[in-house]
Amino acid sequence: MNMKVYQRISVFISCLGVFTAILLPARETEQKGEIRTVASHRAAFHLTAPDKWKNDPQKPVYMNGQYHYYYLYNRDYPDGGGTEWRHAVSSDLVHWEDEGVAIPKYTNKNGDPWSGSVVVDSKNTAGFGKGAVIAIMTQPASDSGKEEQFLWYSKNGGKTFTPYGDDPVLSNPGTVDFRDPKVIWDEQDEKWVMTLAEGSKIGFYESRNLKEWRYTGGFLTQNIGTIECPDLFRMRADDGTYKWVLGASANGKPSGMPNTYAYWTGSFTGKEFKADQEEPKWLDYGFDWYAGVTFEDGESNDQYDKRYAMAWMNNWDYANDTPTQNDGFNGTDSIVREIRLKHDDGNTYSLASQPISQLDQLTVSTDEFENIEVNGSKTLSVKGDTYMLDADISWSDAKNIGLRLRESADGKRHIDAGICAEDGYSYVNRGFTKQPDKSRTYIESKAPFDANKKKVHVTIIVDKTTVEMFVDDGRVVHSNQAFPGLHDQGITLFAANGTAVFEHLKIKHFQ
Repeated sequence: MNMKVYQRISVFISCLGVFTAILLPARETEQKGEIRTVASHRAAFHLTAPDKWKNDPQKPVYMNGQYHYYYLYNRDYPDGGGTEWRHAVSSDLVHWEDEGVAIPKYTNKNGDPWSGSVVVDSKNTAGFGKGAVIAIMTQPASDSGKEEQFLWYSKNGGKTFTPYGDDPVLSNPGTVDFRDPKVIWDEQDEKWVMTLAEGSKIGFYESRNLKEWRYTGGFLTQNIGTIECPDLFRMRADDGTYKWVLGASANGKPSGMPNTYAYWTGSFTGKEFKADQEEPKWLDYGFDWYAGVTFEDGESNDQYDKRYAMAWMNNWDYANDTPTQNDGFNGTDSIVREIRLKHDDGNTYSLASQPISQLDQLTVSTDEFENIEVNGSKTLSVKGDTYMLDADISWSDAKNIGLRLRESADGKRHIDAGICAEDGYSYVNRGFTKQPDKSRTYIESKAPFDANKKKVHVTIIVDKTTVEMFVDDGRVVHSNQAFPGLHDQGITLFAANGTAVFEHLKIKHFQ
């Protein structure tokens, strides 16, 4: 994956007008006598790399009351390359315990392990024993360097893995891009199904034993670049209809679309996928929700009503420029969100996201405001840098409505989240803060919004270096990194060129 560097003038136009971004120091300190206190970019409640580097999540699996989560980790960053699989466990998807590296890099002749997926082989289809944990991932083959799929297995509950020989279980057919296998169990046909990223195509493969795979078909994408980290699952919509969902991380930026997780609803025959619509929908409109994975609720007997989703909060265009490196790490995940399938008009369906309810465990105090009328701006007496905010906002003639988050005392630094009613879009604007994007092209994430509604409900998750805004029922989400001053905690409501009313404003402060 190439990281490009652009140079542009740091002046831009948004719904807020024309302004020049303010750059902050990478970290701030306070001097108290002879004791030096260093503020940190480490997230309070998002999972972060313990040190060095992390990127792609692998789909978590549920075993014995815990979610087992693996992610790509580089202990040699930034001085050396190669990823390995690091392991973390959680019982609530909020608090995570580090289990160390489960699959070290360069332990077989096929180099370092890249992205893939983990399954629990409860039927012993692969012959390693009932309940064996099987990982299938991409590695660069030793003889050719081509991307091929290899199997690793664990007999100790996923703590450590052993390679199943040095040969691939799925060889490269002669294509450059051939990676990121996602494996699921097809209950109807009692077989394993794999989706694979093959350039602009998602390939489908089947197997009875996880060791031998056969190609069954492919789904071609258009205008969203080289896809990665494909995903396939079945859900029941709120009207009772069952649909298959095919997803992938994709780059729609050249076509004015996001660079996050694209998805299609449709039907799957067990061999091929047929989409309801040609154009993809997007699970996130922010700049930093990539390599996303969805997974089952391990505590539910109904696997089709809802799923969970999480992603790497970074962007390959500036992945190596985050100021968190001054704190010894580079890699933050999004919160885990709950996703459900909603019926739209006609035969169209969309995924809707909400923060998981387990986040409430983090609440240490709550501030509530019933009705605040704003014409211009109004700064709250409440401050914070780790919280969840909910509000119903309505307006009649205002052009731009929203909140300034993580605002500095002088009002010069802030992250803006709201609705540009004049031009019909929701947005998160991080242009008034330091950010890793040297090109200054990733300032304001946007998503279409029907301004004729003249009202909106927003849920906003704020952590030390992240903002995730859920709009209305969560069909639109903006997930962005942002790097305000480490002590900036102000919250200001605003309405430009008119009046807005903020009702049922609730701020749950997180520890």
